Amino acid sequence: MAMAGGLRCSGCGVPIQTESPDKLGYAPDAALKKDPVLCQRCFRIKHYNEISSITPNQDDFLKILSGIGRTEALVVHIVDLFDFEGSLIGGLHRFVGHNPVVLVVNKIDLLPKAINVNRILNWVQKQVKEHGLKTAEIVLCSAKKNIGFDRVVAAIADHRGTKDVYVVGATNVGKSTLINRLIGDYSDLESELTTSPYPGTTLDVVEIPLDDGRHIIDTPGIVYGHRLTELVDKRDLQTLLPDKAIKPSVFQLNEKQTLFFGAYARFDFTQGERQSFTCYTSNLLPIHRTKLERADELYAEHKGEMLSPPSKDGLAALPPLVKHAYRIPKGTKGEVLISGLGWIAINSDAGAQIVVHVPKGVKVALRDSLI
Repeated sequence: MAMAGGLRCSGCGVPIQTESPDKLGYAPDAALKKDPVLCQRCFRIKHYNEISSITPNQDDFLKILSGIGRTEALVVHIVDLFDFEGSLIGGLHRFVGHNPVVLVVNKIDLLPKAINVNRILNWVQKQVKEHGLKTAEIVLCSAKKNIGFDRVVAAIADHRGTKDVYVVGATNVGKSTLINRLIGDYSDLESELTTSPYPGTTLDVVEIPLDDGRHIIDTPGIVYGHRLTELVDKRDLQTLLPDKAIKPSVFQLNEKQTLFFGAYARFDFTQGERQSFTCYTSNLLPIHRTKLERADELYAEHKGEMLSPPSKDGLAALPPLVKHAYRIPKGTKGEVLISGLGWIAINSDAGAQIVVHVPKGVKVALRDSLI
């Protein structure tokens, strides 16, 4: 393999080579003219979006989490408000030991404009308590819209002391946007970004140096198969993942009516008096209403066509739909989260019986209303 005249990558220190793009240290010829010289991997980390395309091995990821528990560190856990239960790392408290956790709740810009921020914070605090996670601080933010980001940076400074900082989170929660911001705030020199395999694993972590000799360590995004966004064709992600504030869709349903969300999911109102349901899903995802007695036939005949996305090809790659039945007792309200798709709020306290159909393995959760 041709080494490029003894050059080393100023990001990770590996010898630069120009022949094998799939091996460490690769840089195209054009990169050799730049100063500093970065291997393609470090270049991509710096311009960040591509590093997360590596699918982490779950066991390796758990080794990283367990390793954090044996160090003195601050843990920054990023979750997606649009898929809170689906993006929360289950049992994180068991792995991190006595290390403090700052919970960064990203994508608050996706909620309808009039929502009270304190109400969201109270809701998150309650959810966190139910999941048994102790937090040093909860910060609501939008990395994309740069809302609340100063507080994220301040919270890291407040809680880390002189410790390293580990950033953990699932894929598609906005972790790379946030890390990009941290790189901008903490790392002046291009050449200081390094990538190295985490001890005992095949996973690479990215280290951002801090001014006191410590590091922010960005771990790979963990892939959760219970999130619909992990199962769908990447081309359909832009339909499922909202990129601006959701416009809720309200449906007055009689019992024995059904809503289809493209062909990804189905919501049956099987029993109860006429009432309204509000759907918080991406504005690009079409919702189709029909009678329950026609729903099976409609799905069989029109999935992948009238009921889309996904296309027929995309559907073939998804597991079959399975049912989750819920009874909402009289006098209570709530909402049903479909991980990676959004949620449906039950607006009346008259009581209802519902059945949710989702691809097998996708997480469905009945919860208190966020909005």
